[in-house]
Amino acid sequence: MRSAWRESSVPEPLGYLLAALSGRALALAAHRAGRRAHVLDLFGDSDMRSHAAASRVVPGSLAQGFDEAALLAAAEEIAPAGDPPRFGVVYGSGLEGRPEVLAGLCRGRALYGNTPETVRRTKDPREFFALLERLGLPHPALRFAPPAEPSGWLVKRIGASGGSHVAPASDASPAGPDHYYQQRVPGRPVGVSFLADGRRAWVIGFGEQWPWRGGDGRTFLFGGSLQPAAIDPAIAAQIPGLLDALVAQLGLVGLNSLDMLVDGRAFSIIEINPRPGANLDIFDQAGERSLFALHLRACEGELPESCPPMPHATAMAVVYAERPCAVPVELEWPDWVVDRPAPGAVMEAGAPVCTVLAAAPAAASVRALVDRRATAVLDRLTAVDTHSRSAADLAIGL
Repeated sequence: MRSAWRESSVPEPLGYLLAALSGRALALAAHRAGRRAHVLDLFGDSDMRSHAAASRVVPGSLAQGFDEAALLAAAEEIAPAGDPPRFGVVYGSGLEGRPEVLAGLCRGRALYGNTPETVRRTKDPREFFALLERLGLPHPALRFAPPAEPSGWLVKRIGASGGSHVAPASDASPAGPDHYYQQRVPGRPVGVSFLADGRRAWVIGFGEQWPWRGGDGRTFLFGGSLQPAAIDPAIAAQIPGLLDALVAQLGLVGLNSLDMLVDGRAFSIIEINPRPGANLDIFDQAGERSLFALHLRACEGELPESCPPMPHATAMAVVYAERPCAVPVELEWPDWVVDRPAPGAVMEAGAPVCTVLAAAPAAASVRALVDRRATAVLDRLTAVDTHSRSAADLAIGL
């Protein structure tokens, strides 16, 4: 099943236009798959540029996304539209709440991913949770007016990502039309990474998630994830079937993820992210496990029959600045640091600085390792004298 935005006569693209708030993970995945990446994002990190044939930094913010005019102009500059299309489009975070911008990005280019209409339906809480109801799938209660007792509720912005838009309802002003309220339910955050062909799903794996460690239970900013997640076999056995039903109803294609809260043998579905995301950092590898290549094939209607298991546990964690800081010009980044900011970049408190990766034989040990690495980066950034030229001062060790 081809995306509705693909034409059967479209040849293999010359390259792929990748658009995401942070484009490094997609760029690396495309590089591993042997595809040319033309990247648009907010940061222009140095390692993203090293994997891209071309890239541009687009004005915008994590909270509000891309500036539409600047995004479309930059797309035309590095991956011009054509008839027939010469470039494919693969998008990540930042477009879920703006299907009209996604539609503009895809004009004259071949879309490898969910259509704007599928994205709209998937991220519209009224439609999505009504679908869960019809299918008899568990989910938290939902409402669009402030609850009488807000202490057990969260308020979320429609179409947002990353968790920065989530807040306890008791802390929030009355929500506008682009927000909704969701009841708080117990459980551990777990993401299910899966491929879809418009009719059925193929589960890649389960990832444990956690919020930024600077949070105090009132902050829901995405902090990191690891695989494999600890899942009761009874829950794991239900996931393929419910994903098949959701894929068939929504027409999902390519790489997606389902977020849920797991509490023992019970679970509640929170949302679907209808695009590649942080799962790339814990599940992507070269060869048969290339998620970029599998994503392209799934968008063309082909799901894998099998895939080699991950050889070890893996984890990623986003490092946020705990106070204003500057990145030393000669800082020596270890191999396990990605999303590397430009030398001399100044970070505001709360801004994402970089991402750290880890691999270990077991989930418990990989979580401990990725936490130590995140701490090592923060300690170095806050302790180093930015005018120092000492290699010992500027190295991050572990």
